[in-house]
Amino acid sequence: MIKPMAPPPEPTTGLLKFCLAISGLTGALGVVSLALAAHADGSASLGTAARMLMFHAPVFLAIGILAQIRKVLLLPVTALFLFLGLTLFCGDLFSRAFLSSRLFPMAAPVGGMFLIVGWISLALGAFKIVPRQS
Repeated sequence: MIKPMAPPPEPTTGLLKFCLAISGLTGALGVVSLALAAHADGSASLGTAARMLMFHAPVFLAIGILAQIRKVLLLPVTALFLFLGLTLFCGDLFSRAFLSSRLFPMAAPVGGMFLIVGWISLALGAFKIVPRQS
């Protein structure tokens, strides 16, 4: 008796891998930052960075999963802007908390603008969503 062949597994998108990695790292760094903020000096900058990281960790997870099941216009752009925005914004806040200096002038505001652009690109992506085809 011939067994029917199982369908091939869905290919994993590069965006899924990127977003899962960033989600895990962002979440872990957020938890460490929250613990440091609670047990160290209680720096407001450190607490703000921790909350931003914790808030965005599940967002990266959702973007990665969505990239696997649907083709959404601008989704890679969204992930990139959110990643760069968090890196600059939180990097500047960490630099202030640990080094008592800024990452570079305007790093946090530029990072914040990148975060805003990332969220807007996610909203614009809602206008073009189609099933992912192998």
